[in-house]
Amino acid sequence: MAHTSGDLLRELPAVGKLLARDEVRGWLAENGEAVVADALREAVDRHRELIQAGDWNGSALDDSVMQMAEEIITHQSRPALRRVINATGIVLHTGLGRAPLSEAAIEAIRSGASGYCNLELDLDSGERGRRVDHVRELLCKLTGAEAATVVNNNAAATLLVLRAVADFHDTNTEADKPAKRFRKRNVIVSRGQLIEIGGSFRLPDIMKASGVQLKEVGTTNRTRLADYEQAIDERTAALMRVHTSNYRVAGFTEEVAIGELVELGRKHNLPVIDDLGSGALVDLQSAGLAGEPVVGASLAAGADLVCFSGDKLLGGPQAGIILGRAQYVRAIEKSPLMRTYRLDKLVLLALEATLRAYLDEDRARAEIPTLAMIFRPAEQIREVACRLAEAIRVKSESATVEVVEDVSFAGGGSLPTQQLKTFAVRWQPSKMSAESTARALRRADPPIVVRIHKSAILFDCRTIRDEELDLIARSLATLY
Repeated sequence: MAHTSGDLLRELPAVGKLLARDEVRGWLAENGEAVVADALREAVDRHRELIQAGDWNGSALDDSVMQMAEEIITHQSRPALRRVINATGIVLHTGLGRAPLSEAAIEAIRSGASGYCNLELDLDSGERGRRVDHVRELLCKLTGAEAATVVNNNAAATLLVLRAVADFHDTNTEADKPAKRFRKRNVIVSRGQLIEIGGSFRLPDIMKASGVQLKEVGTTNRTRLADYEQAIDERTAALMRVHTSNYRVAGFTEEVAIGELVELGRKHNLPVIDDLGSGALVDLQSAGLAGEPVVGASLAAGADLVCFSGDKLLGGPQAGIILGRAQYVRAIEKSPLMRTYRLDKLVLLALEATLRAYLDEDRARAEIPTLAMIFRPAEQIREVACRLAEAIRVKSESATVEVVEDVSFAGGGSLPTQQLKTFAVRWQPSKMSAESTARALRRADPPIVVRIHKSAILFDCRTIRDEELDLIARSLATLY
C-alpha cells in the first residue's frame, strides 16, 4: 500500500527516540550530545523536506535518517584544513600550502609548543630576549650575512626593506639640506622586473604602500647599467633588483647582474636591494634547474639587503627572511610595523628546525621534502610509479593503468619554465569522466589532488610519498 506524504511525515522519528538507539551511544561518546542531537535534527528536517517535495520514495525511514545523520557528523567533525596527497607533480603548489614541512620541523612544533617555550626569554640571563634571536645566528652562518631578521612573509619583508632604506636615507640627510627630508624618495627598478604574483601583490603597489616612489628604467626586455645610472638623482634612496621567479622574458634580452648593480650603488653611496622571491640556499643546477639565484651568492656579490620567502625553495614555513648589513637590519627592526608582521612561536620552531638541516647540505637534500623532491632521481620516481600502478591494478582490477614519462615543475612561483623529468601513472576511468573522478578523489580521505590529461587521470610520482601509495590505491578501489 502506497504511503501518502502525510503518512510519511507522521513516521518521521523523534530526535529523542533516535538518541536512545544503541548505535548512537558511540556517537555521543566521541562527539557529545549537542553535536549528535543537532545532526539528527538536521537529518530529520532534510527528510521532511524530501517528503514534502515528493522526492522521497524509499523505505526504512529511520535507517535512512540515521545514515544521513552519521554522514553529517563525519563531515562536521572533519577539519576544514587537512592533509592532502599531492599527485600533481608540482613541488611548491600554492593551493596545497607550498613547501611541506620536514619531520624535524613537525617534531619541533610538537615538542616546543606542547607547553610553554622560551619565545622571548633569555635562558642564560633570565632576562627578556627577542624572538628573532632563535634564528638570527643560523641565518647569518648559512648565508654569510652580517645581520638577519624575519617577518611573516616576503611581501612584508619587501615593504619593510623599502620603507627602511628611505627612512634611513632621510635620517642621515645632511643638516644643511632639510628640504630633502620632506620629498618622497625613489627606488630604481628595471621595467622588466615589475612583478605581479598571486593575491593582488604588485611591486608598484607595495612600493607605494611603503612610502617610496617607483622609478622604472629600461624596457621590458632590455635594461642596461647606464639606464640605472642616468636615473639616479638626489631623491634616490636605493637601487633594486627583483628576481622574476614566476615568469621569464626570453629572446632579445639583457639585464644587469647584481654585482654590477652593487658597484654602481657604491659609486653613488646608495644601498642595493635584491628581492630573490623564492630564495634558494643551495645551488639547484645539479638537479637540472638553472637560473635560480643562491642567497649566499647575492650577499657575496655585495647586496646590502636581500629578502626571500621561507615556504618556497627553502622548504620551511611561511616567512619573509631579511638579510644584509647590520645598519639597515637594525633600522628595519626599529620600525613600528615589525610587530604587525612578526612570527609566532610555531613558525619560529619550524623555521629553526628547517635551517638547522642546512648546516649539512646532504642532510638538507635528504630531509627537507622540497629539496628531496626536486633532487629526486627520475629512475627512483619510475620505481615508485611502477609500485603505484601495480597497487592500483590489485585494488581496482583495472587494465587501463600504465606508467608514462612526463614532466614536473617546481611551481610556487619558482622556475616557471623549467621542467623536471618525471614518471606518472596514467589511469583511464571507465565508469566516470576524468573530471568526475578527480572530484571524487578530492573528496576522499585523505583528499587526493591529481592532474587530468587527455581524459585520463595522471598521478605524478615526484610529489607522492611512499606511505601514500596504498592510500591512493584504496581510494580508487572505493570508486570502482
